[in-house]
Amino acid sequence: MDWDTLLAGSGSLAWLRLDLLIRLLLAALLGGLIGLEREISGKPAGLRTNILICVGAALLTDLSVGIGLLTPERPNADPARIAAQIVSGIGFLGAGTIIQARGSVVGLTTAATLWVVAAIGMAVGAAAYVEAIGTSVLVIVVLVLLRRVEAGLERRHEPVHLRIVVTASAGVLERVEAVLSHAGFAIDAVDVERSADGIVASFSLTGERPREHAVIPAILEIPGVRKVSRE
Repeated sequence: MDWDTLLAGSGSLAWLRLDLLIRLLLAALLGGLIGLEREISGKPAGLRTNILICVGAALLTDLSVGIGLLTPERPNADPARIAAQIVSGIGFLGAGTIIQARGSVVGLTTAATLWVVAAIGMAVGAAAYVEAIGTSVLVIVVLVLLRRVEAGLERRHEPVHLRIVVTASAGVLERVEAVLSHAGFAIDAVDVERSADGIVASFSLTGERPREHAVIPAILEIPGVRKVSRE
Protein backbone atom coordinates (compact mmCIF):
# COMPACT_ATOMS: atom_id res chain seq x y z
CA MET A 1 0.00 0.00 0.00
CA ASP A 2 1.29 3.46 -0.89
CA TRP A 3 0.11 7.02 -0.31
CA ASP A 4 -1.59 7.25 -3.74
CA THR A 5 -3.65 4.14 -3.04
CA LEU A 6 -4.63 5.47 0.35
CA LEU A 7 -5.69 8.86 -1.00
CA ALA A 8 -7.65 7.31 -3.84
CA GLY A 9 -9.43 4.59 -1.94
CA SER A 10 -9.95 5.82 1.59
CA GLY A 11 -13.43 7.01 2.33
CA SER A 12 -12.52 8.02 5.85
CA LEU A 13 -9.83 10.55 4.91
CA ALA A 14 -11.92 13.47 6.16
CA TRP A 15 -12.35 11.76 9.55
CA LEU A 16 -8.60 11.13 9.74
CA ARG A 17 -7.92 14.81 9.17
CA LEU A 18 -10.50 15.80 11.77
CA ASP A 19 -8.98 13.39 14.27
CA LEU A 20 -5.52 14.84 13.66
CA LEU A 21 -6.86 18.37 14.02
CA ILE A 22 -8.44 17.48 17.37
CA ARG A 23 -5.17 16.01 18.56
CA LEU A 24 -3.20 19.08 17.56
CA LEU A 25 -5.70 21.39 19.23
CA LEU A 26 -5.58 19.33 22.42
CA ALA A 27 -1.79 19.40 22.33
CA ALA A 28 -1.87 23.17 21.89
CA LEU A 29 -4.26 23.50 24.83
CA LEU A 30 -2.23 21.33 27.20
CA GLY A 31 1.06 22.88 26.16
CA GLY A 32 -0.50 26.32 26.48
CA LEU A 33 -1.68 25.71 30.04
CA ILE A 34 1.80 24.67 31.13
CA GLY A 35 3.37 27.46 29.10
CA LEU A 36 1.06 30.01 30.71
CA GLU A 37 2.38 29.08 34.13
CA ARG A 38 5.94 29.42 32.84
CA GLU A 39 5.07 32.79 31.28
CA ILE A 40 3.54 34.10 34.51
CA SER A 41 6.64 32.95 36.40
CA GLY A 42 8.84 34.92 34.00
CA LYS A 43 10.70 31.89 32.66
CA PRO A 44 12.47 32.02 29.26
CA ALA A 45 10.53 29.08 27.76
CA GLY A 46 7.00 30.40 28.04
CA LEU A 47 3.64 30.15 26.30
CA ARG A 48 4.67 29.92 22.64
CA THR A 49 7.61 27.61 23.24
CA ASN A 50 5.59 25.03 25.16
CA ILE A 51 2.71 25.13 22.66
CA LEU A 52 5.05 24.62 19.71
CA ILE A 53 6.89 21.76 21.39
CA CYS A 54 3.68 19.98 22.40
CA VAL A 55 2.05 20.40 18.97
CA GLY A 56 5.22 19.37 17.14
CA ALA A 57 5.64 16.26 19.28
CA ALA A 58 1.99 15.32 18.73
CA LEU A 59 2.27 15.71 14.95
CA LEU A 60 5.51 13.74 14.69
CA THR A 61 4.11 10.95 16.86
CA ASP A 62 0.96 10.78 14.72
CA LEU A 63 3.11 10.55 11.61
CA SER A 64 5.27 7.90 13.26
CA VAL A 65 2.24 5.76 14.07
CA GLY A 66 0.84 6.35 10.59
CA ILE A 67 4.00 5.11 8.90
CA GLY A 68 3.72 1.80 10.73
CA LEU A 69 0.06 1.40 9.74
CA LEU A 70 0.55 2.36 6.09
CA THR A 71 3.58 0.18 5.41
CA PRO A 72 3.04 -3.13 7.23
CA GLU A 73 4.73 -5.06 4.40
CA ARG A 74 7.96 -3.07 4.78
CA PRO A 75 9.95 -4.32 7.77
CA ASN A 76 12.42 -1.44 7.50
CA ALA A 77 9.68 1.16 8.08
CA ASP A 78 10.18 1.39 11.83
CA PRO A 79 7.45 3.61 13.37
CA ALA A 80 9.59 4.21 16.45
CA ARG A 81 12.31 6.10 14.60
CA ILE A 82 10.52 9.44 14.37
CA ALA A 83 9.29 9.26 17.96
CA ALA A 84 12.81 8.47 19.17
CA GLN A 85 14.14 11.58 17.48
CA ILE A 86 11.67 13.70 19.45
CA VAL A 87 13.38 12.65 22.67
CA SER A 88 16.81 13.42 21.22
CA GLY A 89 15.74 16.77 19.82
CA ILE A 90 14.13 17.96 23.03
CA GLY A 91 17.40 17.22 24.80
CA PHE A 92 19.15 19.89 22.73
CA LEU A 93 16.42 22.42 23.50
CA GLY A 94 16.58 21.61 27.19
CA ALA A 95 20.35 21.98 27.25
CA GLY A 96 19.99 25.47 25.81
CA THR A 97 17.88 26.59 28.77
CA ILE A 98 20.40 25.49 31.42
CA ILE A 99 22.81 28.20 32.54
CA GLN A 100 25.65 27.84 35.00
CA ALA A 101 26.70 31.05 36.71
CA ARG A 102 28.29 31.99 40.02
CA GLY A 103 28.59 28.40 41.11
CA SER A 104 24.89 27.60 40.69
CA VAL A 105 22.89 25.95 37.92
CA VAL A 106 19.78 27.75 36.63
CA GLY A 107 17.16 26.44 34.23
CA LEU A 108 16.89 22.79 35.24
CA THR A 109 13.17 23.09 35.97
CA THR A 110 12.58 24.78 32.61
CA ALA A 111 14.50 22.04 30.80
CA ALA A 112 12.58 19.33 32.66
CA THR A 113 9.30 21.07 31.82
CA LEU A 114 10.12 21.11 28.11
CA TRP A 115 10.94 17.41 28.28
CA VAL A 116 7.63 16.58 29.97
CA VAL A 117 5.69 18.81 27.54
CA ALA A 118 7.20 16.88 24.64
CA ALA A 119 6.13 13.64 26.34
CA ILE A 120 2.60 15.03 26.71
CA GLY A 121 2.55 15.90 23.03
CA MET A 122 3.67 12.38 22.16
CA ALA A 123 0.88 10.95 24.31
CA VAL A 124 -1.68 13.11 22.50
CA GLY A 125 -0.26 12.07 19.13
CA ALA A 126 -0.63 8.43 20.16
CA ALA A 127 -4.27 9.06 21.22
CA ALA A 128 -3.45 8.49 24.90
CA TYR A 129 -5.68 11.39 25.92
CA VAL A 130 -6.30 10.40 29.54
CA GLU A 131 -2.59 10.00 30.18
CA ALA A 132 -1.80 13.31 28.51
CA ILE A 133 -4.43 15.28 30.43
CA GLY A 134 -3.56 13.62 33.74
CA THR A 135 0.14 14.34 33.27
CA SER A 136 -0.60 17.96 32.39
CA VAL A 137 -2.60 18.44 35.57
CA LEU A 138 0.17 16.85 37.62
CA VAL A 139 2.83 19.07 36.00
CA ILE A 140 0.85 22.24 36.74
CA VAL A 141 0.33 21.15 40.35
CA VAL A 142 4.06 20.51 40.74
CA LEU A 143 5.06 23.83 39.16
CA VAL A 144 2.57 25.95 41.11
CA LEU A 145 2.28 24.35 44.54
CA LEU A 146 5.79 23.00 45.01
CA ARG A 147 7.27 26.34 43.97
CA ARG A 148 5.69 27.86 47.06
CA VAL A 149 7.06 25.07 49.22
CA GLU A 150 10.55 25.59 47.78
CA ALA A 151 10.31 29.34 48.31
CA GLY A 152 9.49 28.79 51.97
CA LEU A 153 12.41 26.41 52.40
CA GLU A 154 14.79 28.81 50.67
CA ARG A 155 13.75 31.64 52.97
CA ARG A 156 14.59 29.47 55.95
CA HIS A 157 18.08 28.89 54.60
CA GLU A 158 18.97 32.34 53.31
CA PRO A 159 22.47 33.60 54.24
CA VAL A 160 22.67 35.29 57.64
CA HIS A 161 24.99 38.22 58.31
CA LEU A 162 25.80 39.29 61.87
CA ARG A 163 27.89 42.25 62.98
CA ILE A 164 29.37 41.67 66.43
CA VAL A 165 31.31 44.25 68.43
CA VAL A 166 33.60 42.76 71.07
CA THR A 167 36.36 43.95 73.37
CA ALA A 168 39.99 43.17 72.75
CA SER A 169 39.90 40.35 75.28
CA ALA A 170 41.46 37.11 74.12
CA GLY A 171 39.18 34.23 73.24
CA VAL A 172 35.97 36.23 72.75
CA LEU A 173 35.64 35.54 69.03
CA GLU A 174 36.45 31.87 69.58
CA ARG A 175 33.56 31.62 72.05
CA VAL A 176 31.28 33.42 69.57
CA GLU A 177 32.20 30.91 66.88
CA ALA A 178 31.53 28.05 69.29
CA VAL A 179 28.04 29.39 70.06
CA LEU A 180 27.26 29.79 66.35
CA SER A 181 28.46 26.28 65.53
CA HIS A 182 26.48 24.81 68.42
CA ALA A 183 23.35 26.57 67.09
CA GLY A 184 23.77 24.83 63.75
CA PHE A 185 25.23 27.67 61.69
CA ALA A 186 28.03 27.11 59.19
CA ILE A 187 30.51 29.99 59.22
CA ASP A 188 31.27 30.91 55.60
CA ALA A 189 33.44 33.99 56.21
CA VAL A 190 34.60 36.30 58.99
CA ASP A 191 35.84 39.86 58.53
CA VAL A 192 37.54 41.49 61.52
CA GLU A 193 38.48 45.16 61.88
CA ARG A 194 39.22 47.61 64.66
CA SER A 195 36.99 50.56 65.47
CA ALA A 196 36.52 53.11 68.23
CA ASP A 197 34.07 50.75 69.95
CA GLY A 198 36.45 47.80 69.91
CA ILE A 199 36.86 44.90 67.51
CA VAL A 200 34.12 44.52 64.90
CA ALA A 201 33.61 41.03 63.47
CA SER A 202 31.26 40.49 60.53
CA PHE A 203 30.09 36.88 60.25
CA SER A 204 28.60 35.41 57.05
CA LEU A 205 26.61 32.34 58.05
CA THR A 206 24.50 29.64 56.49
CA GLY A 207 21.68 28.13 58.52
CA GLU A 208 18.00 28.27 59.32
CA ARG A 209 16.76 31.82 59.81
CA PRO A 210 14.50 31.00 62.80
CA ARG A 211 17.61 30.01 64.76
CA GLU A 212 19.06 33.46 64.20
CA HIS A 213 16.67 35.01 66.73
CA ALA A 214 17.62 32.44 69.37
CA VAL A 215 21.38 32.68 68.91
CA ILE A 216 21.67 36.47 69.29
CA PRO A 217 20.77 36.48 73.03
CA ALA A 218 23.24 33.63 73.56
CA ILE A 219 26.01 35.66 71.93
CA LEU A 220 25.19 38.71 74.05
CA GLU A 221 25.70 36.62 77.18
CA ILE A 222 29.35 35.99 76.26
CA PRO A 223 31.68 38.17 78.36
CA GLY A 224 33.33 40.78 76.15
CA VAL A 225 30.52 41.04 73.60
CA ARG A 226 29.20 44.59 73.44
CA LYS A 227 26.74 44.57 70.56
CA VAL A 228 25.17 42.23 68.02
CA SER A 229 23.29 43.45 64.95
CA ARG A 230 22.02 41.95 61.73
CA GLU A 231 23.30 43.26 58.42
